[in-house]
Amino acid sequence: MSLQGPIVVVADSPVPEVVDSLAGAGAFPIVETEASGFTDAIASIEPAAIVLADPRTARPAVLEALEELLADSGPYVPVIARANGIGTEHIGHVLPVAHDAPVGRLIARLRAALRVRTLHASVLRRVAALEEHGDAPAMPTGDPLDDATVLVCGRGGRYPALVVAVGERTGLVGALSLESALQMLRARDIDGLAIGEGFNRRSVERFIGDLASDPRFRDLPIAVIDDIEGGPDAEQLPNLCVGAGDPTFALAHLIPLVRLRAFAARLRRMMASLDAKGMLDPDTGLRRSDVFFRDLARAVGDAEKHGVALSLARFSLASLTDRRASLDAARIVARLVRAADFGCRDRDGTILVTFTETDQRAAHVVARRIASVLKHTTLAAGHDRRELDPTVTIVAFKSPDTAQTLLARVSRPDCAVAAG
Repeated sequence: MSLQGPIVVVADSPVPEVVDSLAGAGAFPIVETEASGFTDAIASIEPAAIVLADPRTARPAVLEALEELLADSGPYVPVIARANGIGTEHIGHVLPVAHDAPVGRLIARLRAALRVRTLHASVLRRVAALEEHGDAPAMPTGDPLDDATVLVCGRGGRYPALVVAVGERTGLVGALSLESALQMLRARDIDGLAIGEGFNRRSVERFIGDLASDPRFRDLPIAVIDDIEGGPDAEQLPNLCVGAGDPTFALAHLIPLVRLRAFAARLRRMMASLDAKGMLDPDTGLRRSDVFFRDLARAVGDAEKHGVALSLARFSLASLTDRRASLDAARIVARLVRAADFGCRDRDGTILVTFTETDQRAAHVVARRIASVLKHTTLAAGHDRRELDPTVTIVAFKSPDTAQTLLARVSRPDCAVAAG
């Protein structure tokens, strides 16, 4: 996509290589300013993006002033900072780029961030249009990092420290091999990937190349703790960070990008909710609870009227009372349910799924597949990070049933089946 401006370049000394590269990439207009006058420049032109092109400008006072200036309800405004990254992970708008990285890396990261700005603007327009009729779902609020999940892949003595460092900031899943990491990336929504030590350099380079060739992972934030040679083009993986053996440096660059990735995922769920006229929960991608219970009553009526099969399943995890674990599980289920089926995250954190035109035997097969994915891709909160073995309860519609009796029966423990 083109770099639609205006783009403000902040630097206390001339940075022709940055300005020329932005112009060559199609950015227009480009406004240059020193740090002492950037607040007036930003307030007067409403920029589409801001580039802190001089590493000396990415100091706390400037970053905090930017945070205040950009804290409004308009479309997301990305800030790209050439900096060492330390400290910038706490400022939501700032995406650090290593100060000695090629300018092409800065351009690619800016282009990726502007894709999120375009998506945010589309969501805001849709919400404004629906609000005129009072039908717009509420936009999720809070720091997207609170709902983010990072996959940590590694082995060796520093792996536990890397897991703790990531787990202190985001949700966490772990993998001890690159093959397991790839399976995890394909099975669930992952907002960032940290690759630690313990792997052959050539294997890591091949793994990074595989990710670069898959469009699904184009904007995935990736931190490689150990140094690698070469690597894909910046446009293929704009959010790749190589830490050259320094986990602190790599994670400082990774965390802001994870926040942006989680924000983009939130926007996509919101767009899906808008497409469904507000029937989907923007937090989970499943139906809203009230919509689910209404549709369940209709499905029961259809089953009774037409004599078709109907099954109801409840998925429970030991730690579903933990908000992050519950949301992770709900989002995985939203990816796995068939088009004809529908589910919701109940108030107690359990997940209900209605299998339409499906008898109990067939529902067992589908539910066990879903439970198996939950078992192997969801971890408990806390330092133990153990796998959670889900409990699945399934009941089938019988002629005297109503929606209320089905819900009552699915809560009975004697209806539970193994996850597999």
